[in-house]
Amino acid sequence: MPNTNFDVADYLDSPEMIAGYLNEALATGDAALITKAIGNVARAKGMTAVAKDTGLAREHLYKALSENGRPEFTTVLKALNAIGIQLEAKAA
Repeated sequence: MPNTNFDVADYLDSPEMIAGYLNEALATGDAALITKAIGNVARAKGMTAVAKDTGLAREHLYKALSENGRPEFTTVLKALNAIGIQLEAKAA
């Protein structure tokens, strides 16, 4: 029987795919969804490597970037930097 467990992290394999995925999450305005999306990208990149680049514990990142996580903004910025994403503002 084939494995039917879908994991979005398996498909986040290019900078363009990651940026598009995060833009879609950001467009929702849903903080929990955005946090989870950043966590999914971090998993796709390798949570251990992302944790090392942020200077934060891997377990802390898993918790902070989960659907129920409430990370500090500095944690979000560190994670985005570690996964190679730059925020950009545009007029609404």
